Amino acid sequence: MSEDVDHFPVKPTIGNYKRHLLVCTGPRCTLEGESQTLFDSLGEKFKAAGLDKGALRVKRTRVACFAACKGGPILCVQPDGVWYYNVTSENLERIVQQHLVEGMPVEDLVFHQQITD
Repeated sequence: MSEDVDHFPVKPTIGNYKRHLLVCTGPRCTLEGESQTLFDSLGEKFKAAGLDKGALRVKRTRVACFAACKGGPILCVQPDGVWYYNVTSENLERIVQQHLVEGMPVEDLVFHQQITD
């Protein structure tokens, strides 16, 4: 029995990254699509802050629902386990600079933080 490599999926690859930003773009988080607009702006924001490559690279992903539908837009920074609410364009600038570049969560926007031992 011979193996036919054409039937096996290609193994994906992902470049190294320091943090992964998950953005809820579901309809219950923001009724007017604000979350999608914020997500769409991240590429340029990451590039301007030097987060698009190198040791501080941040990966971004849209998610359909976090089941935390109040106070949106909502985003989560992993592996830090920091959850943000009320992520307006201005607040996103603060999160990018203070948390993603400087490594310090923006405490007044945090509504949950993973417990670490």
